[in-house]
Amino acid sequence: MRETSNVPMSAGYIPFHPNPSKPKYQPPAGAVDAHCHVFGPEAKFPFAPKRKYTPCDAPKETLWQRRDFLGFDKNVIVQATCHDTDNRALVDALVTSNNKARGVAFVGEEITDAGLKELDDAGVKGVRFNFIKRLVDSTPKDVMQRIAARIAKLGWHVVVYFEHADLDEMGPFLKSLPTTLVFDHMACPDVKEGVNGKYFQNWLKALDTNKSWITKVTCPERFTLTGPPYDDVVPFARAIVERFPDRVIWGTDWPHPNMPKEAPDEGVLVDMIPKIAPTAELQKKLLVDNPMKLYWS
Repeated sequence: MRETSNVPMSAGYIPFHPNPSKPKYQPPAGAVDAHCHVFGPEAKFPFAPKRKYTPCDAPKETLWQRRDFLGFDKNVIVQATCHDTDNRALVDALVTSNNKARGVAFVGEEITDAGLKELDDAGVKGVRFNFIKRLVDSTPKDVMQRIAARIAKLGWHVVVYFEHADLDEMGPFLKSLPTTLVFDHMACPDVKEGVNGKYFQNWLKALDTNKSWITKVTCPERFTLTGPPYDDVVPFARAIVERFPDRVIWGTDWPHPNMPKEAPDEGVLVDMIPKIAPTAELQKKLLVDNPMKLYWS
């Protein structure tokens, strides 16, 4: 089920891999794919009018099939920018998941307390703040602070999508948020700079200082210079996992929106896990203990 929508994909949009390889690595029992999305189906859950891209349909049924094929037990579904603040596709996936999915929503300040409770009842555990300019027109920071204050009362966290090169500018705002912060995709490392480069080292120092910050060691396919199996990204993810073993989670990013060249083979992504988390203990923390504590406890 890759494109059943009557709305055409954006020019150049690359659909998800149709036939991923079976991973050689077997995740531990109870493993969580802690970053993925559902898109549509557009006929039932239309994409947002102000979206900056139109993807192919990527419904919950296909996500469950891929989860099982890759050897995972649960999913954390992050609201996609193409659906904006219309969280209906997300909620539908959560409430029909048999307690095997939790969610991260995207909300505006106009959402009512009843609306937040509805999301909470469905299994939403956080909201996402996106600072990637090519994807969204960023919400004003004072609005984000007011949203964060409201969702903190529910015990939710804030997921932040930004580039750690912007850390100096963003630092005071990030520290003002009254919740646990979870950072998407290692905060976008620059592989050309190397692990000893200024921005990545500053990011590690920020994680040292801010003990409630959690990092997703995800999306090597977005940062690689050499392509699969993405070995040039391994040192970045491994440095974070080994230094902060209790504050890391992992996910596939299925269905991989806005890939510039090719859709990754999720089997290859899964086979990266023992490279970035080289012991069984680290793998269990990354894939089971940490996401379960964050999303199911």
